[in-house]
Amino acid sequence: MADGAAAPARPAPAGCTDLFLAFSRLALQGFGGVLPIAQRELVERLGWLTREEFAEALSVGQVLPGPNVVNLSLMVGDRYFGLRGALAALAGMLVLPMALVLVMAAVHGQLADVPAVAGAVRGMGIVSAGLIFAMGLKLVPTLAGHPLGRAGWVAVSAAVLLTVAVWRWPLVAVIAGVGGLSCALTAWRLRRTAADGGGR
Repeated sequence: MADGAAAPARPAPAGCTDLFLAFSRLALQGFGGVLPIAQRELVERLGWLTREEFAEALSVGQVLPGPNVVNLSLMVGDRYFGLRGALAALAGMLVLPMALVLVMAAVHGQLADVPAVAGAVRGMGIVSAGLIFAMGLKLVPTLAGHPLGRAGWVAVSAAVLLTVAVWRWPLVAVIAGVGGLSCALTAWRLRRTAADGGGR
């Protein structure tokens, strides 16, 4: 890039209305799970976050109390317009989907015993699992520069899979145990890298 040339401006919401509409759109698409849609909308379509920023915000949202996608909406809204943006993004996540869910719950209560409806609900569960798996695969490239290196994050991922899927640990124990160990190892590696760099 030539000296004095300005870097291209990153895409950003023009106002709180943009935040409300964007989060309403992704929430209404997220049948069975909003996170894969959020990654596609915020990173790939709108470009408001990079993959690395999305992964970081999602990581924070997962360890905070409450639904992680709601926490994500608050963080993204606050990032651009402070409290107003956080409330606008949160409203987008909740208002229209809540109205739709109330209507669908009333309808489902009348049709729950219909075999076709029961089969459709089971089918949505499989699709949701596939969407979450696909989102995870898309975020794998963000780990390329992780301080633990490939062997480290693969080992941590395997530990999470074992504790959740095989040993059935409670989520709090997984976050405290595997998550705490991962944070400690990452901090140690960062300190070691800084010390090696300072000694040159």
